[in-house]
Amino acid sequence: MTTTVDMLGARLREVLGEKATTDPDRMGSYTRDQSLLTTAGVPAALVKATSVDDVAATMTVAHELSIPVVTRGAGTGLAGAANALDGCIVLSVAGMNRILDIDAAARTATVEPGVINGDLAEAARAQGLWYVPDPGSRAISSIGGNLATNAGGICCAKYGVTGDHVAALTAVLADGRVIRTGAKTRKNVAGLDLTHLLVGSEGTLAVIVEATMRLRTAPTAATTVVAFFDSAEKAIEAVLAVAAVAEPCQLELMDAVTIDAVNRFTRMGLDESAGAMLLIQCDGRSAVQEAADCAAACTRVGATEVFHTDDPEEGDAFTAARRMALPALEAMGTVLLDDVAVPVPALPRMLERIQDAAERHSVTIGTFGHAADGNLHPTIVFDAGELGAQDRARGAFDDIVHAALELDGTISGEHGIGVLKAPYMSDMIGSVERELMLSVKAAFDPRNILNPGRGI
Repeated sequence: MTTTVDMLGARLREVLGEKATTDPDRMGSYTRDQSLLTTAGVPAALVKATSVDDVAATMTVAHELSIPVVTRGAGTGLAGAANALDGCIVLSVAGMNRILDIDAAARTATVEPGVINGDLAEAARAQGLWYVPDPGSRAISSIGGNLATNAGGICCAKYGVTGDHVAALTAVLADGRVIRTGAKTRKNVAGLDLTHLLVGSEGTLAVIVEATMRLRTAPTAATTVVAFFDSAEKAIEAVLAVAAVAEPCQLELMDAVTIDAVNRFTRMGLDESAGAMLLIQCDGRSAVQEAADCAAACTRVGATEVFHTDDPEEGDAFTAARRMALPALEAMGTVLLDDVAVPVPALPRMLERIQDAAERHSVTIGTFGHAADGNLHPTIVFDAGELGAQDRARGAFDDIVHAALELDGTISGEHGIGVLKAPYMSDMIGSVERELMLSVKAAFDPRNILNPGRGI
């Protein structure tokens, strides 16, 4: 008796050959992303696409058989959006990793979705240009994944998120048809903006197979300010003071728990007595003056120590300390990483609520994030082998998300919804708004086969 899985495997091998498999052993490492506490199903097939034709063929078969498809890139997501569903096709576009063109005159780069963010940045740098979006996972995350979640990062307050740097997309619809959206021009107001509808849709509307991303001229060397404070609340007071006098390209926060973790993990010798640290970088022609203004603002609100440098290597060393925040906390135990954002003036109250959650549920929480745009990453650390520890961690996570909503914030600033945040969507958006989103989904994907149940 021929099963649906047998039929699916036969059809995929017919059109894709060895790029398709139903072998469980070959599919094992493709079932989930980095969100380890979310559920993942057992896929029926895996396709390793290397071309637009491969993606179109996969979607044509899936549409014919009404088989769900979960698209994945590098698998570095943190919300479970790339986790397999039972009986699905996992469509990997990691092998579509070519930089197709860098147009220095137009300041654009056209790439396939599997291109690693850092590789594009290096290729742009070789042309004297700058690919700005840096989600912090630059060395391992892919452009397709960055687009799917509309990834943010450390430069967002000044330069915007990934979607602010996309000019045009090529994507494959649920039935295998190929569409092209946007334009390489600097201005384009022809019709509805399908490009930015696809950005952030977490693979629920179409499969992005090519992207034209905007580049900038290479920035001048950054000037760095590092300030330490007695408390995180005092550091946020400094954030508001800095915003009144400058527009830094980076304004990053680490609390005491995170500073301690980074010190133990890297032996960098950050101020162990500090309650919080701000990393501030200014770029552009007025970088030196802006940095001096930032340092003065931090001093005025009571920084215990302020360090100011024009040396790129010293600046990179402090940036490296901030990039080590998550690995350092992961070294302490199992982590449940949150991603919430609130209006910047509400950050002191958000930090209070995070501390309340840590005490209420008896867990350790290290908080770091992008203070300039109110996006925090409270990271809950616990011992997965301890009875009840995971439930306490989830309780703290729940409290933090609801606190963000109560403070007029959002349940996700940059990681997306995926599986992890899906239970909170009804609290985030209204019923009419949700209905509109589902109507858009139905227009793109009438059989609901593209990452069903995720992102909306």
